[in-house]
Amino acid sequence: MLGVPGFNSVKDWRRSAVPEDRSAVPEDRNGNTNTDTDVVIAGAGPTGLVLALDLARRGVRALLLERADGLFPGSRGKGLQPRSQEVLDDLGVLPGVLAAGSAYPRMLAWEGTERRGEWDMIERSEPTERVPYANTLLIPQSRTQELLYERLTALGGGVRFGTALTGLRQDDGGVEAELGTGETVRAAFLVGADGGRSTVRRALGIGMTGETVDPRPMLVADVRIAPGAVADRDHWHVWRAPDGGVALCPLPGDGGLFQLAATFEDPAAPVDTTPEGVRALLAARTPLSPDEIAEVPWASDYRARAALADRFREGRVFLAGDAAHVHSPAGGQGLNTGVQDAYNLGWKLAQVLRHGAPAALLDSYEAERRPVAADVLGLSTRLHRATADGDAPQRGGEVQQLGLGYRGSALAVDTRPRTPGDALRAGDRAPDGPYAGGRLFDLFRGPHFTLLAVGTAALPDALPEPVRAARLPADEAYGTGLFLIRPDGYVGWAGDHADAGLDAYLTALGLTRAAAPRAVPEGMPA
Repeated sequence: MLGVPGFNSVKDWRRSAVPEDRSAVPEDRNGNTNTDTDVVIAGAGPTGLVLALDLARRGVRALLLERADGLFPGSRGKGLQPRSQEVLDDLGVLPGVLAAGSAYPRMLAWEGTERRGEWDMIERSEPTERVPYANTLLIPQSRTQELLYERLTALGGGVRFGTALTGLRQDDGGVEAELGTGETVRAAFLVGADGGRSTVRRALGIGMTGETVDPRPMLVADVRIAPGAVADRDHWHVWRAPDGGVALCPLPGDGGLFQLAATFEDPAAPVDTTPEGVRALLAARTPLSPDEIAEVPWASDYRARAALADRFREGRVFLAGDAAHVHSPAGGQGLNTGVQDAYNLGWKLAQVLRHGAPAALLDSYEAERRPVAADVLGLSTRLHRATADGDAPQRGGEVQQLGLGYRGSALAVDTRPRTPGDALRAGDRAPDGPYAGGRLFDLFRGPHFTLLAVGTAALPDALPEPVRAARLPADEAYGTGLFLIRPDGYVGWAGDHADAGLDAYLTALGLTRAAAPRAVPEGMPA
């Protein structure tokens, strides 16, 4: 099965792609391009889909491979954190995501058929001008992937389903991907977004350092519960039993689907993931009868692990998502961290492939993302163990990923001699705010850089085409000065004036001044 009608082979894919700028694609000795595509991506989960989508809107050819015959069918990673919602806003996917998702319901503890108390597992916040998406959104992973896939195909991309990557070879000029069909594809770069058992990571010989967070098995499944059952759709239901607990979270949308999460106190307990086994488990631990479980469309078992790849890059090959870091599901961090990986890597690949940036720019991917992944792994592990010990702390701002940034990165250059300790600095997330009757996020949206002149700071006389320029009155969040916002929404360079190193920073990204500033009318005062 193929994601785009008519793509039955690599040959068809080659014919379908109309290259735009081939200057950065490896060439042979005669000056002929010697790649079939710019980037091969293994794995069409959320990470691979976000990366393919971001590359597509930048005119970078990508071949997205998925060994399964279709998109992942389950609800597994059901929480989209506020920072991921901002990413999906930029990618043009968020309206569909918001329509398909919902707020998390309150938890409801049961003892048999008796209600024992309600509480909020997810701390609730009000949106602000700076943080327009303030709460974790409940949406099945399968629906998130469908919406990403729809957007990807609208941009002319697709997924080659039923095609596994089985091996790879790389040299100074590119990467050769070996497919399960017997075909080979040559690309400038390859990204392994193929999950915790990553074929790409194993082919590279990159190890994973980590630990078992909890030796006890867990079951996660999607179950369709008949109307009128004790489990209503207004609460996240919890039952405790001597052999383990059960949680049933209603999933948004029609059809009565819930995500079931079940724990087993005995580390050696067998876990039956068949529909009959799931029905029997619910009947044993809750008041639900087997007949009230109308369907079990998906089920899986696992033991919580935390592991981090020793490297995120080997030559022309990168690791992202679960291929690079494996999380406990506590706190909803795994899927969201993978989305951020893809968002960080996409624009950098495009700068090298389309704008002549030095390949050294790609070193910043591991330098920026691996420390973040390590911190997030620590957070999810702490939350899992606290919950397992009966503490179950409320999830607040620490899980939203809005405070994660890249201060200290080689790409975070702040030339201002004096700034208050709480000031926005290079490497920080660029906050939203009012601008010209709209929002700063409207200005940032798209595959470009944005240079903000805040307060009395002067814009330079000329800027490269991929940089948009705009004026903003002195602003509480930004203060005053010049701020170059990266395509992934972080402040890359900050200074009091352009002569303080802006040209050097742009040149390092493959950008040179060649055009007049693309000025946008001054924004509304904050």
